[in-house]
Amino acid sequence: MLEHDLAPVAVDAVTFAYVAAGTPLAIWLYLLTARGGFWRVSRVLSPRPSSSGGAAGRRVVAVVPARNEAGGIGKAVSSLLAQTLVPPLHLIVVDDGSTDGTAEEARRAAEAAGAGERLTVLGGTPPAPGWTGKLWAMSQGVAASAARDPDFLLLTDADIEYVPGEVAALADKAEAEHLDLVSLMVRLSTATLAERFLIPAFVFFFLKLYPPAWIASPRSSVAGAAGGCMLIRPAALARAGGLAAIRGRIIDDCALARAVKSSGGRIWLGLARQTRSLRVYGSLAEIGAMISRTAFNQLRHSYLALAGTLLGLIVTYLAPPLLLLARERAVVALGAAAWLLMTACYLPMVRLYRLSPAFALTLPAVALFYAAATVHSAIEYALGRGGKWKGRAQDVRPVREPGT
Repeated sequence: MLEHDLAPVAVDAVTFAYVAAGTPLAIWLYLLTARGGFWRVSRVLSPRPSSSGGAAGRRVVAVVPARNEAGGIGKAVSSLLAQTLVPPLHLIVVDDGSTDGTAEEARRAAEAAGAGERLTVLGGTPPAPGWTGKLWAMSQGVAASAARDPDFLLLTDADIEYVPGEVAALADKAEAEHLDLVSLMVRLSTATLAERFLIPAFVFFFLKLYPPAWIASPRSSVAGAAGGCMLIRPAALARAGGLAAIRGRIIDDCALARAVKSSGGRIWLGLARQTRSLRVYGSLAEIGAMISRTAFNQLRHSYLALAGTLLGLIVTYLAPPLLLLARERAVVALGAAAWLLMTACYLPMVRLYRLSPAFALTLPAVALFYAAATVHSAIEYALGRGGKWKGRAQDVRPVREPGT
């Protein structure tokens, strides 16, 4: 009689095991087929730059906020002044309190390129209350650009090296498709082993969160951008409330994309073929700090969202390889199928970065690293420290006054 009573319990346990094992497979089937094709990187590559230039008659002013960027700003300035635009691009560098000779390096690069007259260097002022340092510096550059009445503003970082014709190609795309904001996720460095292990996944996770097809669709509310390279129409920026509308946002690029799209603008995000970031992360710790700086802010400081994110990472990325250790063949098969789909989704990104296909198998371990960095971000916020960037603390938990 007792064995008869236990039989339904055993059946239910087996059923639960199969359902639990099938969940990661269902998730990857969804990601592969119904998440906007985010993994098909060949569909979202940037327009090919033309050596003959483009966007004729369109005035472009580039705004570069720079804080202690002497090591790379020379290449960035040279690449911007070499863009094939008619009329030529004008560049405004906002020196945000640098102590390493950033402004001098920018001027030296412009003079070497024979284009000193096309560079304006502004001495930035300390951030106004409620503003992040980067956005405050950008706002000063945008204000200064108004005197040149640009058709487009290029908001770009001081560590980006452009290939000739890239900006013209983006302007042509914006004109041809009536876009208000076009953005490029530039090629990130994979010079070190730590970068090869973690950086392609950073781009993969970003595109999964913000599928480019959904970003471009007026029917979708999803909006995202890559802050290293954003070409925007000044009228669209003004309609979205200007940079003041996002002045305190740490993840300012996606905040700007949301503001533009919600105000009726059309936006697009692509991947650069050659335009690249000059910033190199030499260790796992450096990349972990980069992730931790904004991860908990992305979750809107919600510990419930943190718990949900960690659970999602475990089920989606860690469960498939762990299921291979099960005794039931069917459970092992489900885990293997989920890992196979995961690898298939990630492989195009690995190939884009010209890495060995073997790196596509590392995504579970990479996800574990990202989960740890996210937990670290939450702990730092709880302790009132937040992330630090260029000597400034970001995303610090507000301190409550006694009695409030």
